[in-house]
Formats: sequence, structure tokens, C-alpha cells
Amino acid sequence: MIYTITLNPALDRNIWIKKVRYDDSNRIQKEERYAAGKGIDVSRVLTAFGIRNKALGFVGGFDGEEMEGRLINEGISCNFTKISGETRTNIIIYDTQKKSQTIFSARGPEILPYELMRMIQLVEKLENPEIVIISGSLPPGVNPEIYYKIMEIAKNMGSKIVLDTDGEALKKGIQIAPDIIKPNVHELSRLSGQDLRNIQQIISTAQTFCDQGTRTVLVSMGARGILLVSKKERYLAVPPQVKVVNTIGAGDSAIAGFVFGMVSGKTPREALACAVAAGTATTLRPGPALCTKDDFLELVPQVKLYQEGEINNAVTNK
Repeated sequence: MIYTITLNPALDRNIWIKKVRYDDSNRIQKEERYAAGKGIDVSRVLTAFGIRNKALGFVGGFDGEEMEGRLINEGISCNFTKISGETRTNIIIYDTQKKSQTIFSARGPEILPYELMRMIQLVEKLENPEIVIISGSLPPGVNPEIYYKIMEIAKNMGSKIVLDTDGEALKKGIQIAPDIIKPNVHELSRLSGQDLRNIQQIISTAQTFCDQGTRTVLVSMGARGILLVSKKERYLAVPPQVKVVNTIGAGDSAIAGFVFGMVSGKTPREALACAVAAGTATTLRPGPALCTKDDFLELVPQVKLYQEGEINNAVTNK
């Protein structure tokens, strides 16, 4: 079984406005609400791809109930830990005239110590955790040690670990040598304490974390693609040019695509192409991680793959 863990999920309130006028009344053209959060986005895509998984995390209040209900209606299996606080709501405003989006992200509820222990106890009882995907920010006041603890439990149960977070949580998490991390260039720069400007610096820094125990580092670089670095392999996968409608959830979809490749028996190179195709498919539709399997399958053969020795030229020519 694949499990995704999102400790700070949210309801995303998506609002479309023809043109944002400041200091004035703005009429909403369309509004939609989605259950959101990085791990939840991964679960959504895996479910769309027919891969069995279960979403875990904290939920509370009426917004938490709405979020869980929306996931059930999407056919996403979940087992959330209830908290006394209220699940956060993010606001995403789409300016249809400027074709821009502005995101207002809420901090999230405070998690009480006994609620943290409920989550740990749930992880200890997971059935056959083949892959555990831990994604996103931490709720206010929660120490990054929680990620280390969850990964330690999962590793002792024989699980592969995928970690997608930032800042202190990522610094703490890599100490236990997860199987896969997926920082973007800015997150990798913060993790290493360096200003990474060129592809060779990015490759060298990613290799450093592989040498410290992480098996695979996936570095997302926007339109330039995703770089895979492991002890033995280095590949760059570049997406085809598409009309981008939305970027929310593209990175989470990429993780789902890579995991889809893993469980389908594909090579790391092939799984990387799946990651880029899934991330690109998400950009075709509004809403968080709403890529379809049809879009994904159509895009996979359009992804360009470069091996070590070709990467520099590929990035230069991009």
C-alpha cells in the first residue's frame, strides 16, 4: 500500500475574476473549492492513475469535514487524524484578463501534543506500507522532529520513503536518508546553503546528498524539466511546450508520476519521464493536481530525456 502524509492540508478556495481592481468591488465570475495539500495532491493523481493509496493527515472543524467529504466523493481513500483546531483555507485568485494567479496561503491550525501522538500511533499501525510519501509544510508550532519520527517508523517497517518539504523540515528529514527527495532549485539552494545558478552546481549539490545516503534526488526546474541524480545515474527530462493554465500541484503530480513509474516496474529513466508528463498534464487544467490519465499517457512520449554528457547542452539550448 502507498500512503501519503499531509500534516497541514487545506481547503483551496479558487476564485476567477475578469480583472482585479484594487480598492474597488470585484465581481466573482466563478468559484470552486478543492481539498488540497501536497500529499493530498499526490493521492489525487495516483487515484486517477488507478494506483491504490491512502491519504493521511490532520483535519479539524467544519472545513476539515468538508475536505474529507470532498476527497471521499473523488474516490480517494483517507484516514485522517481529528484535531481540535480548524483546517486552514487557502485563497487562489485567477485574473482571467492578465492570465495570472495570486495565492494566499493560511498558516494552519495549532496541533496539540496528544494529537501528534495520535498521528504517530496511526503510522505505527499502517498495514504493509510499501511507499510512504511525506509532503508539505508543518502546522504552526510543530517541530520538524515529527517528520524524522514518522520516517524512522516507516523505515523500520520496510517502507520506501519519499520526502517533499522545505526548510528545517527537509534538513531534519534527510538525516534519516529518505529514498527520494524532490526539492526545486530554490529549496535545494536553501538546503545546501549555496546560491545554485548553473546545472553543474545543481548536479554536484544533489550528488552530495546522494553520497550522504539519499538514493535519488529529483530537482524540479520549471520549464527546464526535472533532473534525476543518484549514485549511478544522472538524467534530465524536459517537458514539451504546452499552454499552461495552472501551476498549482504540478510538483506534487510529478511525484505521483514518478511513484507510478516505480510501482509499474519502470527504470528510473522511464519513471522520470512519467514524473515530467504528470506534472505537465496538471498545468493543462485549472485546480490542484487535476491531471487526467489520458493527458498523462499522451504526454509521456513527448518528454525529451537526456543522459549525463547531454545535460549541459540541453539546458543551454532550452
